[in-house]
Amino acid sequence: MLIEVENVTKSFSVRRRSGRLRRERTTVHAVEGLTFSVDAGEVVGYIGPNGAGKSTTIKMLTGILVPSSGRLRVAGADPTRERVRLAQRMGVVFGQRTTLWWDLPLRDSYELARRIYRIPDRRYRANLDHCVELLELAPLLDTPVRQLSLGQRMRGDIAAALLHDPEVLYLDEPTIGLDVVSKNRVRAFLAEINAERGTTVLLTTHDLTDIERLCSRVMVIDHGRVVYDGGLAGLHELGRSERTLVVDLARPAPALDLPGARTVRVEGTRQWLSFPAGESAAPLVAMLAGRHELLDLSVREPDIEEVIARMYGEARHGAGANR
Repeated sequence: MLIEVENVTKSFSVRRRSGRLRRERTTVHAVEGLTFSVDAGEVVGYIGPNGAGKSTTIKMLTGILVPSSGRLRVAGADPTRERVRLAQRMGVVFGQRTTLWWDLPLRDSYELARRIYRIPDRRYRANLDHCVELLELAPLLDTPVRQLSLGQRMRGDIAAALLHDPEVLYLDEPTIGLDVVSKNRVRAFLAEINAERGTTVLLTTHDLTDIERLCSRVMVIDHGRVVYDGGLAGLHELGRSERTLVVDLARPAPALDLPGARTVRVEGTRQWLSFPAGESAAPLVAMLAGRHELLDLSVREPDIEEVIARMYGEARHGAGANR
């Protein structure tokens, strides 16, 4: 196992207002009894609602935070005690923070990373050329980081995290705020480095398309505990999640009646159809095109929070029925 997490807990002591003048100290468990493992070469989606403990987990795996209890191992080493040695074997990208130097051109940030990680010149040039080509960074290399857009900076951060050939890459919301083109470029790049180099990827995201395009395995964390570990199809089935097909017809029509879908809303020429998230929209689109003149259509993915909420709703309903 490349990553081993055994019964890990991370607690924080916080002070909260109690009454008008008093503040009481309370303990908050960001992660509680967390256990999982990841094999080398896996691409794992690590998802859950805000505040579930995803970022805390990654910070412990990288040695930024020290667990309150439990056991952590990455490549056989303790991230807290051997953080410097492990830094040579891992890369990390936090979507809300950059590891690049704000006032320096992107090229200079990479050169500083080369010196920090002591990357041999030949390997550095090969890795840099590979990242620049696949992430289309060539026009940006002489641009100061502060002048880059969010999507450009994110691509730059991912390249910086991979210059030293890490065995494992931690990505915390790497596509947050990106446009469709930038998201697709990042997804294609991550799929390629996993296929070509066997890089292990642990990915946190709120975008289910990231999971569908990249991950063969999904872990759902909620209130600091893993509540699901398996394939995406199983998660959709458990949560009964649905995608939404939004259709603009040339002329108004009654609610569309298509097998495998249900019309949930009609406004003039626009209709919203829901269908199981684990199924393709292609058959529905083909049926619609054969029966109606279409002006436009789009597919909306279910939100992670909605999937988890439905999953818990089904669990509570089942528990109530058994009583």
